[in-house]
Amino acid sequence: MRDKSKSLAVCSTLLSSLHDSRLVSPVEPQLEADMIPAVVLMTLLWSTDLQAQSVSPPAELSVRLVNGTTSCSGTVEVFNEGEWSGLCSRLWDMKDVNVVCRDLSCGNPVDESRGPLFEDGRRGVTLYSSCYGNESSIRQCDIIGGRGVCDGGYYHHVTCSESVRLVDGAGLCSGRVEVKSNQSWASVCEADFDRQDAEVVCGELGCGAPAALQGGLYGEGEGQTWDKEFQCKGNESLLLDCDTSDRENNTCLPGNAVGLTCSEPDDVRLVGGDSRCAGGVEWYHQGEWRTVGTEDRDQEDVVAVVCRQLGCGSTVSVLPGNTTRGFVVSCSWSESSLRECRRSEDLLPGFTVICSDLLVQPDIFLTDSMGGVFRGHQGPEMFRGYNFTITCSTQPQYPGGSFLLTFTGSNRTLTQPAVNHSAAFLFPAADDSHQGNYSCVYDNYVFSHNFSSESELLSLTITASPLPAFIIRHVVVLLTLLTAITTSSYLYYKPTRRQKRVNRVSSMDLDVNAMEMVSLSSRAEAGPGEERAAQGTE
Repeated sequence: MRDKSKSLAVCSTLLSSLHDSRLVSPVEPQLEADMIPAVVLMTLLWSTDLQAQSVSPPAELSVRLVNGTTSCSGTVEVFNEGEWSGLCSRLWDMKDVNVVCRDLSCGNPVDESRGPLFEDGRRGVTLYSSCYGNESSIRQCDIIGGRGVCDGGYYHHVTCSESVRLVDGAGLCSGRVEVKSNQSWASVCEADFDRQDAEVVCGELGCGAPAALQGGLYGEGEGQTWDKEFQCKGNESLLLDCDTSDRENNTCLPGNAVGLTCSEPDDVRLVGGDSRCAGGVEWYHQGEWRTVGTEDRDQEDVVAVVCRQLGCGSTVSVLPGNTTRGFVVSCSWSESSLRECRRSEDLLPGFTVICSDLLVQPDIFLTDSMGGVFRGHQGPEMFRGYNFTITCSTQPQYPGGSFLLTFTGSNRTLTQPAVNHSAAFLFPAADDSHQGNYSCVYDNYVFSHNFSSESELLSLTITASPLPAFIIRHVVVLLTLLTAITTSSYLYYKPTRRQKRVNRVSSMDLDVNAMEMVSLSSRAEAGPGEERAAQGTE
C-alpha cells in the first residue's frame, strides 16, 4: 500500500515543475500537454490510497464462502493474521455450520461436505472450536488450544438456505418459519401457509416430510410479519419460487406465527438385521452409503441418536460390526439426527446397534361368521349373543413368538403362540362383559433379548340385537339348510329334464314304428283288390 505523504510529494513536485516551466522559459505546447496525463494519474493514485485507508480490514476470524453457486454456499475461508485462508478443521459439525450461516445472514445449514484442501499449494488454518450453535459468529465460540496451520487435510464446503429458515426449534428440522425480506427476517402467519408450502420448506432445508404445522408452535417472532400468502404446488425447489398473493387480512393475530416440524432426513439406515431397527449403521453422504464408526467412549451417545432419528425407541445393545471401516462420528446424545454430530475422516470399524422398537407394530381386527358386527360411531359394535373372533397378526420378521390379547374391561388376558405370524381368539357369545378396549401384544426373543410391540386399541361395544339370539341362530340354520336343498334340487333337476327329452323322443320313435308295422300287416292280409281299393280311398 502506498504512503500518503509520498504520493502528495510526487504530485507536488510535478505540479511545481509544470508551473516553473511556464514562468522561467517558454516551453513547447507539446511538452506541456505531455505532463498533464502524469499529473492526472498521480492524482488518481492519491485518491485510491485515501479510499483504501478508509476501508478497515475484516475482523480477525471473520468467515466467507467462496466458489459457490449462491451467496450462501461455497468453501469456508477464515480471515487469519491478515489473509484469507481455507478452513481445514478435522472435527466440525452442523452447530459450527449453523454459526457460519448466521454470521453471513443466511438461513439454516442444509449440507456440509469435505474434500482436498487446495490444489495450488495454499495453506489452511485449523480451528479447534466448540460452538453451541446459537452464537452469532465463530469468534464467540470457544477456540480450544489456539489456531494451527495445515498444509493438507480437508476443506469445508457449506450450503445454507438463502431465504427461509426455522428458528427456536429442537433441531435443524423444526422451528418457527421465517422468510428473508429486504435483508431482514419476517415470521409467517398461519393463515398464509399450508401443507404444500410446508413440503417445499422441508425439502429446501434438506429435511423429510412435514410432521406438524401449527400457529404459535415455536413462539412468536420479534420482527415483522411476511405480508404475502404462499400458494405452492408442493414440487417447487425453493419457497420463493412459489406463487404468492396479497393477504386478505393485513394483520396476524398473536399466537399465529406458523411453526413447522419436519421429519428427520432419510440419510441413516441399519443393514443386515432383518429389521429397520437393528443392524450395522450406515450414513448416506456425498452420494453414497458409508459405514459409521465411533470411539468406544462416544458409542453410547451415537447409537442413542441413531435410534432416535429412525424412530426406533432407545438403545438395547451394541455389538461389534463388520471389519469395514467408516468415518468417525461423535455425538453429545441430545442431537435429533446424525448429521448434527461431529464427524471426522478418521476410519474406525463399524458397529451393530439394536433399538428397543425392533418389532413392527402388530395389527388387530374383529370378525364374525353370523353378521353380528357393524360399524358404529365409536368403532365396531357387536350384537349380544353372537360369537366373534379377534385376530392378531404381524409382518414376517422373525420366526416364533406369541400374542397376548389384553382387555381393559377386566384383568384377564389370553395368550396364543404365533402361527404363520398370527393368532385368532374366539369368543362364543358376546355379552356386556366383552365391552371394552382390546389390544394385541406381540412378544419374541431375538438377539438374546425379549422384545415386544403393541397394536392400536380396538374399542368394542356390545348392543342389543333386534331379535333374540336363539331365534336368529335358528333362522340362520334354516336358511343355510334351505340354501343347500335348493342348490341340490337345481343340480338334480337339470339332468332330469334332459333325460325326459331323450325319453320323449325315444317313445315317439317307437309309436311310429308300431304304426308302420300294423299297416304292413293289414295290407298283407288283404287281397290285391282290397289293397288297390284302399290306395284309391287314400
